[in-house]
Amino acid sequence: MSEVPDQPRISDESLVLTCQGGDAPAFGRLVERYQDRIYNLILRMVGNSEDARELTQDAFLHALQAIGRFKGSSSFYTWIFRIAVNAALSHRRRSGRATFMSLQELKESAGIEPDIRVPAGNAETVPAAAGKQELRRMVTDALETLASDARAVVVLKDIEGCGYEQIGEILDIPVGTVKSRLHRARLELKDRLAKYV
Repeated sequence: MSEVPDQPRISDESLVLTCQGGDAPAFGRLVERYQDRIYNLILRMVGNSEDARELTQDAFLHALQAIGRFKGSSSFYTWIFRIAVNAALSHRRRSGRATFMSLQELKESAGIEPDIRVPAGNAETVPAAAGKQELRRMVTDALETLASDARAVVVLKDIEGCGYEQIGEILDIPVGTVKSRLHRARLELKDRLAKYV
């Protein structure tokens, strides 16, 4: 269920305060607001849709149990992302190895058809579209080879679009460390993709 478009959007801060006052449906609205992004973040971190669903539930359960201790020193968005990233990193450490899906497998598990569109009368774009899909697959495969900490920084910055300070808050590391990890991870990705691009 999504929020009614005619009503003004209630801020995360207001929903958190309402939830801290004992109103469980307020937390449900926060879950609705962020569940897709948290699931996608975790899926990119662990590479397995079943594990991602379970870890997403665990992250929100942990957040609900800890909501009374949330002081608002960061945004709820940053706080829930921190919980989700920590859950994904812990899972990867516990499992000893991560299993990954290709981009195509991720689409199929989500019930999404491949997004190659061929404009009418322009058959020359088919190889270009196939090339883009292959490039996406290679980037995804290369991303999967990164260490968990490097992968987290790349996913948060280049996929989720988080800023350096926000990534630092989520991962509980200094901004300088975020920048150096991101730089090293991008160099590693560039090296891995050099033979293809």
